Amino acid sequence: MSKNKKPIVAVVGRPNVGKSTLFNALAGQRISIVKDTPGITRDRIYADVTWLDKVFTLIDTGGIEPESKDIILSQMREQAQIAIDTADVIIFMVDVRQGLVDADSKVADMLRRSHKPVVLVVNKVDSFEKLMADTYEFYNLGIGEPHPISASNKLGLGDMLEEVISYFGEEGEKEEEDDKTRVAIVGKPNVGKSSLINKLIGENRLIVSEIAGTTRDAVDTPVTHNGKEYIFIDTAGLRRKNKIKEELEKYMIVRTVSAVERADIVILLIDAVEGVTEQDAKIAGIAHERGKAVIIAVNKWDAIEKDNKTVNKYTAKIREILSYMPYAEITFISAVTGQRLMKLYDLIDMVSENHSMRISTGVLNEIMSEAVALQQPPSDKGKRLRLYYITQVGVKPPAFVIFVNDKELMHFSYTRYIENKIREAFGFRGTPMKFYIRERGEKK
Repeated sequence: MSKNKKPIVAVVGRPNVGKSTLFNALAGQRISIVKDTPGITRDRIYADVTWLDKVFTLIDTGGIEPESKDIILSQMREQAQIAIDTADVIIFMVDVRQGLVDADSKVADMLRRSHKPVVLVVNKVDSFEKLMADTYEFYNLGIGEPHPISASNKLGLGDMLEEVISYFGEEGEKEEEDDKTRVAIVGKPNVGKSSLINKLIGENRLIVSEIAGTTRDAVDTPVTHNGKEYIFIDTAGLRRKNKIKEELEKYMIVRTVSAVERADIVILLIDAVEGVTEQDAKIAGIAHERGKAVIIAVNKWDAIEKDNKTVNKYTAKIREILSYMPYAEITFISAVTGQRLMKLYDLIDMVSENHSMRISTGVLNEIMSEAVALQQPPSDKGKRLRLYYITQVGVKPPAFVIFVNDKELMHFSYTRYIENKIREAFGFRGTPMKFYIRERGEKK
């Protein structure tokens, strides 16, 4: 797996078997939701988990706790389907105290037919001596060896994770070899994602046959435009008749995480008539968190009454609501009329270049010392922050380390100031930048 394509692991199981307890035990403090980012959901549907040297995204497909047995089964099937569509590995959780239940067997059949790797986990085994024998009945599910754990006491998690990560790798390696630009098109349902993709393909007859989303629900469509190859990852496939609205939104977030994870560039499609909604902000937050280049495409622009101030007003409104991503490019399009669609390719190329741009250490240090000369670093109780050295350590997104005398003195606002100076020099339009602050012993 390359650095920026984290494997996805989904947890499936009946209500109250302990999915959330496992989620919390594994996610620990590494919650993927940024606390101080306005407009980003607080639902912990996904979190990044690091174990040994492997990082993966854990998704909790749970949600509703229905009353009746048949609703539970249909909910579980729905969750299992999501997991099958989006995950690289599935953790199927059962409860040693409740024993083997009919719904477990039915869901196990679905999982077995999917040919996705499944790790069967038997929770609430608080004492391996006393309860070990009870775990053996789960062999009857026919999906392999049951792994006994106690999520609440954090027992047996290491062996379980060992099994989970043993399935990583094969798929990721294949995806990485090409250098095609991967673009995820995300947004609320009915904002025009499919029509946008159809239009982008329609003008480019050089299209390789569409690869249906065999492993996941998102459909990958390869396109060649002006001799360059792109892969569009579409999350529009979600058309399940779902009665429960917040559940639909939860699924949408799961699918979006999965699509964003596999892309380098995210096009967030916004409905011009509706304006930026809270749901848009949540989706944008996922791309921002994951360090992806972002283009905000305002669709259905043909449907808006305009005067010479409309674009500026609209842009200001987007900037205000998505204030945590001032770097995002904004464009106004119409998937129906085709307005500015070909320009979209130029934007994708530009932000793609910025997303993987490297700046030499010498030039970075020049920019930094100039910035420090213009605006003195903050000091506290007579101790002043000193910036020694900056160097770029990664791309996609561009990441930098700044060595200083005292991390505590490096306020967020001063880091932002340095970032803006680098952006003034090199643009970096469309891409977030990450900064890591390290201390270096004071040199006398």
